[in-house]
Amino acid sequence: MNLTRISDFETRNGDDHFAAVVANRAGTNEEIYQQEESTVNRYAGIVGQSGALREVLRQVEMVAPTDSTVLLLGETGTGKELIARAIHDRSSRKNRTLVNVNCAAIPGSLFESELFGHERGAYTGAIRQKIGRIELADQGSLFLDEIGDIPLEMQSKLLRVLQEREIERLGSAMKRKVNVRVVAATHRHLKEMVREEQFRSDLYYRINVFPIYIPPLRERPEDIPLLVRHFVHRFARRMNKTIGPISPELMETLIRHPWPGNIRELQNVIERSVILSSGEVFSIDELWLSKETLRPASQMQALADFKDGVEPRSEREIVEAALAESRGRVSGPSGAAVKLGIPPSTLDHRIKALKIHKRQFKFR
Repeated sequence: MNLTRISDFETRNGDDHFAAVVANRAGTNEEIYQQEESTVNRYAGIVGQSGALREVLRQVEMVAPTDSTVLLLGETGTGKELIARAIHDRSSRKNRTLVNVNCAAIPGSLFESELFGHERGAYTGAIRQKIGRIELADQGSLFLDEIGDIPLEMQSKLLRVLQEREIERLGSAMKRKVNVRVVAATHRHLKEMVREEQFRSDLYYRINVFPIYIPPLRERPEDIPLLVRHFVHRFARRMNKTIGPISPELMETLIRHPWPGNIRELQNVIERSVILSSGEVFSIDELWLSKETLRPASQMQALADFKDGVEPRSEREIVEAALAESRGRVSGPSGAAVKLGIPPSTLDHRIKALKIHKRQFKFR
């Protein structure tokens, strides 16, 4: 039986029918993959047929032809960058550049230069002119991943770009017009950040033109068999291995796992399994699967294991609780960043923004 193509958004037989098709399909991973290949290629690596994913792609089809700003919301590892690429590829700007900016990975002191560019001599070490990411995206699209991590002092400058469509390079008084379509993404709760004055309300309303919620993997378990086969085929081909069909018992285990790390966690587990596979039998050590079943702490919403068993109610309380548990240590295996599930650089930025003093937790 052939797999219904995701591009058709067909629902005539419902999701129950689709789930039955996935469960009953036979053949090698190679044969199954060939049946699904058009689905993967159609949406630049987006794999799935669930109603939740179809709704996301329906919204992509609606907003892509416009020039409206899009805000992608969802947990880490859900594929927000792939959705941004799908929006760009279906827009009138598809033949121009999509520039990706990971806002969480840029140090605060370099943010203005990275985003807006600088002239030679603008600051110590600026030995040559640099074109910023926004200017590079002129006539194309700009993907601002983790926009919630943009320093507060830079948010007003970004707002000006969105409103006036012009930039000023660092060290220059010349205004340059830019025509950029912005797609932003975050795993944070921007409304809460606005209430806590950690994110500008005017910027929030400027980027929240067309929000799209990307569901976590646990909300679309019927997509897990497709993703598993897709990743098994990809890594087996890359490693020149032949992997046989996946047993129904193993697939059921994977479907029932909550995957707090979402698609990224699933991909890593599959890759590790293929690496360790010595024959055609595909197996997974269940010890590799995360035991976490709560919503990721990286959303700054839920941490039930901290002192006194009291769940923190604000971002400050969550960060302080994590620092208390780690005795003020941010990075490392026992650091607060690991407990919160976020990069150490991101946590450092939030600590500074919240004016938290790490040293006070060192001797608690």
